[in-house]
This record gives sequence, C-alpha cells and structure tokens, in this order.
Amino acid sequence: MKKQIKTTEAIFPMPVLLISTFNENGSVNVMNAAWGTMLDRDMVALNLTETHKTVENIKARKGFVVHLADAKHVVEADWFGVVSGNKNPDKFAKSGMTFVKSELVDAPIINELPVAIECEFVEYQNDSTGIGVIGKVVRTSVEEVNLKDGKVDIDSLEAIAFDPYTHGYYKVGGRVGEAFKDGLKLK
Repeated sequence: MKKQIKTTEAIFPMPVLLISTFNENGSVNVMNAAWGTMLDRDMVALNLTETHKTVENIKARKGFVVHLADAKHVVEADWFGVVSGNKNPDKFAKSGMTFVKSELVDAPIINELPVAIECEFVEYQNDSTGIGVIGKVVRTSVEEVNLKDGKVDIDSLEAIAFDPYTHGYYKVGGRVGEAFKDGLKLK
C-alpha cells in the first residue's frame, strides 16, 4: 500500500547539470542546476530564475555550456550549488578545476567533466508557464575514454543524479533493459 508523503519540488532522479558561463570580467562561473532537460534534439531548457548570476551571464554573453556532473567531482558539483556566483565571483577558482574557452560560444568548457554540451542562448521565458533559459545545442563532446564503439558508455561516465527527497546524490549506472524493445515482449 502506498503512503502519502510530503510533495517535493521534483521527480527522482534529476540530472546534476553544471552550467558554465563567463562573468563580465572573463572569470568563470559555474552553477549546479538539477532542473534541466532537452526540448528537442538540439534544444535545451534550464528552469533557472533571473536572480542567478549564471542567467545574467547567459543573457550578456549569449552562450553557455551544460556539463554532466560525475561521481569523481561530487564535491565540486555540490560546491557550485551551495555557493552563489553573486556573492562569490571566484568560486570556480576555488574548485581547483580548469577550463578551455569554447570555439563556438562565449563560454568555458570544464576540462575535468566528461560531457560538454555547448549552447547558444535563444531566449528567456519568464511568464507563469515559462521554463527559463532556452538554448540551441551547437556541439556536444565526450571524453574518448567514455565512448564505446562511437557511442557514449553511460556506465563509464559515472554521472550523478539528485534525490530531492533526501537531498542525496546517486551514481547513475547499470543498464537494466532495452528501450523500444523490451516492451514488445508483451505484444
């Protein structure tokens, strides 16, 4: 029997996305954002309020990079979520991570993270049904060590997910089925 619990702000699991931008002085800003998804094969949506330094930077620079956080960098990922870029403009430097400037958008790519999705800013939606930041994906890159037969090896990424019920991070891994195939067994 199911028992009613307190409604939380999200559905488990939520991806742990690290959004990187440049500040006005060229320093790097990164935020931890669990509320993000794909709108289409080449469009991302980030449910972020305009109070975030990251959103200010995205609007000013017209670009950003979405990274998948991994288990190796859970401390840094959490740091980027608990420290505000508005109050601590050099929080990236304190993380010890490094970056290169994207060749396609005005944003940094974090070297230590396995996946980088480079995006051009399209629009910000702020009405009652608006999602927030909308971006067009211009390139996705993955570390070679995380590729198998030219495809992303999900287990090797050790991507993490956020649990909104207990505020924990969990490693994503262990394939349990074949999408668009297993269900056909019930035919």
